[in-house]
Amino acid sequence: MRRVIIIGSGPAGYTAAIYSARAGLAPLVLTGERIGGWLTTTTEIENFPGFPDGVLGSELMEQMKRQAERFGAEISIDTVTKVDLSKRPFQVFINDRIETAESIIIATGSSARRLNVPGEDRLWGHGLSICATCDGFFFRDKDIAVVGGGDSAMEEAIFLTRFARQVQILVRGSEHELRASKPMLERARANEKIEFIYNVDVVEVLGEQIVRGVTIKNNQTNEERELALAGLFLAIGQVPNTQLFTGQLELSKGYIVTDCKSTATKVPGVFACGDVADWKFRQAITAAGTGCMAALEAQRFLAEKI
Repeated sequence: MRRVIIIGSGPAGYTAAIYSARAGLAPLVLTGERIGGWLTTTTEIENFPGFPDGVLGSELMEQMKRQAERFGAEISIDTVTKVDLSKRPFQVFINDRIETAESIIIATGSSARRLNVPGEDRLWGHGLSICATCDGFFFRDKDIAVVGGGDSAMEEAIFLTRFARQVQILVRGSEHELRASKPMLERARANEKIEFIYNVDVVEVLGEQIVRGVTIKNNQTNEERELALAGLFLAIGQVPNTQLFTGQLELSKGYIVTDCKSTATKVPGVFACGDVADWKFRQAITAAGTGCMAALEAQRFLAEKI
């Protein structure tokens, strides 16, 4: 039986692994399909402390992983299919095997929000993407669009200008309702390849085998028109990955509920950190901070049980 199992990687999971490993808890980290979390799809991170010149998201996650392994964490590329948190030791199901643990740290993060419009499912991965760094190369000298108005949308658009002929940013709100930070907005607006289209909703993704455009509707006038595109990138936010814990942990708007100023859930011995519990900040540095908190709280919980 394990002292602690960490479900998920990313800045929260790896930080929890570093701290719990250093405490001698020999944690098992079950990374899930996206090893290192969504940060591995991010280009340059400019606001993570200790990297004055910026750092690639994938590089930062690899360094965190190596640091956790250095202290004795076991990193396993497995996806959890079910958990039983009704009694201790807790059970974690991984396909045909079961791992048991005295404590659990949940760091499953979040997944990209989808449009839920006609054509999206059919064209997912065929010109419709959520990862500019993964797929931008395929759109050299093409006209493409990014849906969203936050920092991630600006970052995706700026990166895509390395390849595309033109990048249009489709924004639901007005120019004054953009959620992106001032530095990111200034960089996007200064790029001659980027054009903003405000007050529009994507109502359909067009194409049979590959994206050929979108139908957009002006949400002020209800006027619809087609926009010819070779690719569409979504940057409209995230939804927490809490499906495993429905009915076992308290959720609020999909996020795991933790005690005030703590990562402890309603189930003693189960802790949640990072974007799976953070609806407000959702930053790499805050995820890492709560990963540290979860590891320390798990360590104290286990010490009290001896």
